[in-house]
Amino acid sequence: MKRRSFLLTPPALALGSLVLPNKAIAAPLAIHSNSTLLARRGKGPRIVICGGGWGGLTAARYLKQKLPEADVILLEKNPTFWSGPMSNKWLIDVVNTDFVNHDMIGVANKYDYTLINVEVTGFERDKKIVRTARGAIDYDYLILAGGIRNNYEAWFGEDREAAEFTRKHFPNAYIPNQEMLTLKEKVKNFKGGTIVMTLPPPPHRCPPSPYERACLMAWYFKKHNIPAKIIILDPKPVIAPITEGYKMAFEELYPDIIQHVPNAVVKEVDPYNKKIVTAAGEFTFDDAVLMPPHQASDMVWYADLIVKDKDGKLGDWADTHPRLFTANSDEDVYVIGDSVGFISDQFGYYPKSGHVANALAKIVAQNIYERVKGQEVVPVLPDNLCYMLVNAEPREAIAVIFEYELDASGKVIQTQIDMDVRTPDFVEEDFKWIKSKFDDFL
Repeated sequence: MKRRSFLLTPPALALGSLVLPNKAIAAPLAIHSNSTLLARRGKGPRIVICGGGWGGLTAARYLKQKLPEADVILLEKNPTFWSGPMSNKWLIDVVNTDFVNHDMIGVANKYDYTLINVEVTGFERDKKIVRTARGAIDYDYLILAGGIRNNYEAWFGEDREAAEFTRKHFPNAYIPNQEMLTLKEKVKNFKGGTIVMTLPPPPHRCPPSPYERACLMAWYFKKHNIPAKIIILDPKPVIAPITEGYKMAFEELYPDIIQHVPNAVVKEVDPYNKKIVTAAGEFTFDDAVLMPPHQASDMVWYADLIVKDKDGKLGDWADTHPRLFTANSDEDVYVIGDSVGFISDQFGYYPKSGHVANALAKIVAQNIYERVKGQEVVPVLPDNLCYMLVNAEPREAIAVIFEYELDASGKVIQTQIDMDVRTPDFVEEDFKWIKSKFDDFL
């Protein structure tokens, strides 16, 4: 087995061997995709969580806490947890790598669930089996917490060469880990010119964060006297959310650097000749951060849980119950985090943020507990809070709150509160917020 062989915890990690409680197999263990990956542990139900981001790690911790007899297993292909929240600040060294990048083995040991570093390759829901690159694993309940996928097909169709060229040369870094390192190097080594940043159409991951990224890149270029122009190609008619706060930041802090172009729906992308055609005009660039439309993660597609219209046409997000977050076609499968589907015709989708993923994970953990214990399942509403740094010297941030309630008909209603005045107080609150969240699941 290679050095990146799967990790099994608790209680320990061994390279080239499988370590189980009180038993070690010293010889390398050959595991095939049709073999059983792991025998059952404990007397309770087996709950398999696919995806070790904000939602998956939170779900694993709270399920094991609420159901200590359960066999809770987290499957994650990455060796470490990299936080999307705060990563824009990491791009310009407001926080260091250790702040956003964390070990998961110690966390699994801490909360006594099993972590396996492995890639999920498919599902057999009729048999309640997850297929992975290193074997099959059965479940009683399944949680999909895979985040998003970049839908390059919306731009390039079946031209995978163009999609891969774009990902390699103009990464958007909205799926941790590798692309974030590439983007940071690009920012630090940029000598000048025009950078185009495309925004995905809603809904997409962390709606206000692309604007924050533009501000922090602009701050870095301004501080280091780099002659740069950042053109934000926004498919929406206005900046949103935090409309006035970002508008003031663009105009007051970076008027010669940031240009926001509304109604710039992408029609054609030519990454080889560095050209983009939009509904608002044609743009050329020296470098770019190219964010295609977002969709539910690959694993939701593998599980055949993407919503379909009345004609059978596939949508982009999971077909989920808007209050219970179960798959509408399979009550033993839950979807949490960014992949969650349509919620309400008043606002559409919950914000695809780390805060919401953390909240939904705790809600689903409680709902599974209630099912296992034979209790009534009580739907609960999440909330959302985002702080966005727009200036690094002095450090100033803006913020947005989303609150949810039920109307008389039982429909979920959203209230959005933009906090547009940038202030250092929000920066302080931001660091308190992220500490409370990391303390919750790390």
